[in-house]
Amino acid sequence: MAAGLLLPQAARLCFCVWAVAVLSLAGSSAAVNGTSAVSEAVVVDARAAVAETDSAFVCATLDWWPPEKCDYGTCAWGRAGLLNLDLSSKILQNAVKAFSPLRLRLGGSLQDLVVYGTGDTGAPCSPFTKNTSAMFGFTQGCLPMHRWDELNAFFQKSGAQIVFGLNALNGRVPMPDGSMGGPWDYTNAASFIHYTVSKGYDIYGWELGNELSGSGVGTRVGADQYAVDVINLNQVVDKAYQGSKPLVIAPGGFFDAGWFTELVAKTKPNQMDVITHHIYNLGPGVDTHLVEKILNPSYLDNMVSTFSNLQGILKSAGTSTTAWVGEAGGAYNSGHHLVTDAFVFSFWYLDQLGMSAKYDTKSYCRQTLVGGNYGLLNTTTFEPNPDYYSALLWHRLMGTKVLSTTFNGTNKIRAYTHCSKDSEGITLLLINLSGNNTNHIYVNSEGAQEFAHPHGAKEHRRSIPKLGETAGLTRQEYHLTAKDGNLQSQHMLLNGNVLATGANGAIPKLEPVQVEGTEPITVAPYSIVFAHIPGFYAPACR
Repeated sequence: MAAGLLLPQAARLCFCVWAVAVLSLAGSSAAVNGTSAVSEAVVVDARAAVAETDSAFVCATLDWWPPEKCDYGTCAWGRAGLLNLDLSSKILQNAVKAFSPLRLRLGGSLQDLVVYGTGDTGAPCSPFTKNTSAMFGFTQGCLPMHRWDELNAFFQKSGAQIVFGLNALNGRVPMPDGSMGGPWDYTNAASFIHYTVSKGYDIYGWELGNELSGSGVGTRVGADQYAVDVINLNQVVDKAYQGSKPLVIAPGGFFDAGWFTELVAKTKPNQMDVITHHIYNLGPGVDTHLVEKILNPSYLDNMVSTFSNLQGILKSAGTSTTAWVGEAGGAYNSGHHLVTDAFVFSFWYLDQLGMSAKYDTKSYCRQTLVGGNYGLLNTTTFEPNPDYYSALLWHRLMGTKVLSTTFNGTNKIRAYTHCSKDSEGITLLLINLSGNNTNHIYVNSEGAQEFAHPHGAKEHRRSIPKLGETAGLTRQEYHLTAKDGNLQSQHMLLNGNVLATGANGAIPKLEPVQVEGTEPITVAPYSIVFAHIPGFYAPACR
């Protein structure tokens, strides 16, 4: 292992060239003001990327739920559904535009009950109606084309990148085992796709179905039939588009290894561009132990097997299909107010982004942009919740190339590194799940630095640059904490300043602090730090 620092030009021939501080300090600890101060090292292997994401890795969802959607006696959706969302809101427009682009996945539980008002069905285009005996508590609903026009005007104005989830239950019949059988009737979907093409609306991907994989939610469809339906969707898309076409995506459901393996095998090598899975690993929103789960590193690590197994399925199948997280709200049934819409949820959310990216997940769609108790934006005011700023910082700082990152200290520190986005060096994300320890993190590079020996031989050794070589180097840090130290606050501080929208709903600037390059990265208790280190010599990032 060699430390690394950006050396003068001649020294860049060596493999690793950057160190933040003297390694002998790493591993020490001291008590300060009742909390423990710990010095430890993060090791980044910058020789080659271990995975790569899409540039629009951060994605969010918009759902179909009407105002009458309630969970546990609370109706948290308001007018956030696709049929009644206020598209004129300046904050909403600015929030989406700030990403340039923000990928939006349109879908959710009612997706498979939606018909499209293109006129081909001959039926009136009526909205969802509450019906407790129906699947998900609502009748079939219709998307009028004038509303689709309004939505696309908003998407174009805000620069959103759209993935649309299609109704995959149309035409199927109930089976004795509770599943839905028979082929997908794509007539209405094809009419809708052709309408979309005729209007010139830009769609990044068409996704088939919502949570029908494996055991399903509400109902299910077998993988063999689903593969046939995906191939049919691919043919519909081929016919509708001339030249380049949107992605064909499926199944938008919970990961089931056998079901997913069969779907991939029967759609390879190129009938299905993306396979999507959903994540609600924290359990129901009514759970009173959500905060404890979020702060438990062992609980967070339970998701590794899902990401790893799906990555393995795709690698062994010999397919061009890539993986996305198509919907992730953490806690199902609309989340939990003051948990999934509060500062504490950024620990779960950013850890999910970092973990999924390591396993070659190309995009991660957060449930929701707005709606329920897990929105990036407040359901009624559209004011950003803390996770919005976490998402925006990730989008602006973390590039597509993922670097192997090792932290051998406390498991309460989560560490992830990417090549920096649109700038030199690396960006390191550090998450401190401890409320007691302040960690001083030194960043070292994995690999050997090669030096010429006086007698022509070469040796590998650790290099510590002199202070004079590093004095001119600085890095940019973004420290995120909860207002008043309250983890369940809906207000986030960036470097000690409250983040809030300005005049006309302007998204605030996210300004870093400049830090001397020889100093360790200080990670306060219950805090999150993005550190952009431009001087880190990373061959993988070239």
